[in-house]
Amino acid sequence: MGGNGKHRWKISFRSSSSMPKQSPKEFMCPVSGSLMADPVVVASGQTFERISVQVCRNLGFVPVLGDGSRPDFTVVIPNLAMKSAILNWCAASRVDPPTEPEYRSVETLVRAAMGSDGDDRFETSEKELLRAVPENPPVTFSHAATEVNHRPNHFYSSSSEESVIAAVQATPLPLTTRPSCYSSFSSSSDEALSLTVTLNPISSEEEEILGKLKSSEVHEQEEGLILLRTITRTKEDVRVSLCTPGVLSALRLLLISKYALVQTNAVASVVNLSLEKPNKAKIVRSGIVPQLIDLLKGGLPESQEHAAGALFSLAIEDNNKTAIGVMGALPPLLHALRSESERTRHDSALALYHLSLDQSNRVKLVKLGAIPTLLAMVKSGDLASRALLILCNMAASADGRSAMLDANAVDCLVGLLRGKELDSESTQENCVAVLYLLSHGSMRFKGLAREARAVEVLREVEERGSGRAREKAKRMLQMMRGRDEEEEVDWEGVLESGALSQPRFRVGGAGKQHIHGAYSTEF
Repeated sequence: MGGNGKHRWKISFRSSSSMPKQSPKEFMCPVSGSLMADPVVVASGQTFERISVQVCRNLGFVPVLGDGSRPDFTVVIPNLAMKSAILNWCAASRVDPPTEPEYRSVETLVRAAMGSDGDDRFETSEKELLRAVPENPPVTFSHAATEVNHRPNHFYSSSSEESVIAAVQATPLPLTTRPSCYSSFSSSSDEALSLTVTLNPISSEEEEILGKLKSSEVHEQEEGLILLRTITRTKEDVRVSLCTPGVLSALRLLLISKYALVQTNAVASVVNLSLEKPNKAKIVRSGIVPQLIDLLKGGLPESQEHAAGALFSLAIEDNNKTAIGVMGALPPLLHALRSESERTRHDSALALYHLSLDQSNRVKLVKLGAIPTLLAMVKSGDLASRALLILCNMAASADGRSAMLDANAVDCLVGLLRGKELDSESTQENCVAVLYLLSHGSMRFKGLAREARAVEVLREVEERGSGRAREKAKRMLQMMRGRDEEEEVDWEGVLESGALSQPRFRVGGAGKQHIHGAYSTEF
């Protein structure tokens, strides 16, 4: 026994001291070359140390990996499975768990690699990133007139200005295309400031702005941001030319500033740049969205308004919808629906509308419990028209319909129609549209509709409602009488066909109006 015991101790001692194991290659960060302490998955699927991704973003570093591919650092998601595997391997190999490397040490490695390998290794192919973006945008943006200085605490409201229903279009409701943090007029102080701006050739202009944005002096950062914000507000063509990796990288760092003027002017500049369609994909891929999300969560009140507006503007682009959802924008946008600022609520609702056109985001919203929140908004009358549009999108998926039936949506919507509490004909149409989407292929709907006494309400809509509302009410009544039960419905087609009501907003100043999408609002 004694000898065996000594032999066991001897074997244990040799294995822990004389045979160190080499870390598996998949546990090593491709940039730092060290065992990863905080592994994250990037948009292109590879795993890196988090601090390495941060350094690469800040320096514009896009390495060529062993297989010849280039990673996409725009999306960063914690790789918990990899972290657990690394810790388990360390425990089994009697190796100390890795610690996160210092920023400066990783920065030194990256700068050395950039200096030795040249620019051809780290170039960013913008043409490749934007191949899927149509050359001709479906809408024309008007100028962005955000205020440069702090503005008084006044809110924009459009609930009383919904008007004539637009003709049915072939595209999903584009709604208004500009965040509500814009106005069509400049304040007197803005006009005075814009007169002092001397526009140089684009190259020197960008150089001047970048020099101020990258300065360590706060007052110079403020000057650079005010200049950038003013130029991008008044010059549409300059928005595209100034939406460069250098400017976006500088803005990304300034968005987290604790200085009020720096933070608000930085995020307002992002909103201005986001108005142009070619810029939308660039901005998302630059890594700015996580900072916008953080500002929406806990930035200054004015910064929260602009952050909501920026997310709304970026979400209009189809190619951005999934990425914005993956990066975690949905929970703070839902929370922002309860904001004290009407502008924040308005743009958050429109951002959620565009994001909910994507199926993966609809699934996330169901899991986040968005349905009860949206139904409560409809019932209270707060942004009811926007909430109904989002519910229309949600009802286009099986998960969304099931969640809505579970949340007693039928009784809620029928009650609103019965009480005539909806503020406009278009809102009534969208309420009927949600019921119509819920009615098909669901025996549960028939039972819930009978309990809510929906028949008498639908008959009244059939007799007195608008054309589209009457047709939907008629079809639901036929279904409840046993007809058309076998009809198959293409849920995505319902959205694409423009079958939902499309109120308009008029955008413009005195003597001039611009019609944007399907909403019309006068700012």
